Amino acid sequence: MICILTAGKTIAIAASAFTLAWTHSVEKTRWEEHWRAGPEGLTVIEGRIEGSGAGMEPPENSRLLDGAYVYELHRTPIPELVLAASGGTVSGWTFCAKGRPCRNLGQTQTAPIHIRWCAAPAAYSVTKTP
Repeated sequence: MICILTAGKTIAIAASAFTLAWTHSVEKTRWEEHWRAGPEGLTVIEGRIEGSGAGMEPPENSRLLDGAYVYELHRTPIPELVLAASGGTVSGWTFCAKGRPCRNLGQTQTAPIHIRWCAAPAAYSVTKTP
């Protein structure tokens, strides 16, 4: 389960992978990252950049595919991802998990947004008495 902590509330999403996308504030091009989530934390596994420049050079292993530089990443899991939400950029962040509606995060100025793996709540058991 993935938990998003934003604006003083927690949103729990039953998923083990997600895509995070945003528009680069200077170049106005789309960035996308694909993440895996589990008890060990969050792991970014792939990225897409629709252009280069202004500190957005694609990694050496990237390939141009359908107008975007696509690359695989091999990173150690992190406990949480913290996203800034200044409200002063072109857009916020778009969070999408397969089979779920996408969510826009950080479009307005707010506290940082935290994304992390969270354990599913324990199942409740009901015992019938005769």
